[in-house]
Amino acid sequence: MATAVTEIPAAPSHIARAHFEAMLTFETDCWDTHEALKANDRDFVLVDVRSPALYAEGHIDGAINIPHGKMTASRMAEQPEGKTFVVYCAGPHCNGANRAAVRLSRLGLPVKLLIGGVTGWLDEGFSLSAAG
Repeated sequence: MATAVTEIPAAPSHIARAHFEAMLTFETDCWDTHEALKANDRDFVLVDVRSPALYAEGHIDGAINIPHGKMTASRMAEQPEGKTFVVYCAGPHCNGANRAAVRLSRLGLPVKLLIGGVTGWLDEGFSLSAAG
């Protein structure tokens, strides 16, 4: 007898693989980002898309602050070329990072969402840095 888990069967492996690989093109997690921030030559720019006040209260060390509403072509042209932008906001209850990802993709820039945002970062046991 099928449970609620198996009532709808799992996708065939080749379809599941395509789905999960596609998800990884849109997002990254806190652990991978934390480890990648240790690199001297990063291949991404970490962007806190919250307000400057929230950024000042606490942000991921190594992140720059560009609120999603301020992501214009001229502002983003100031950033290094050839880098992927990793955007985050407060957490799963906030859609600021999604809004930023839409803006950046409209500008033709590669972007990934940091799943969990600040909430996920803290849940992983990582700390925040305060401005000033």
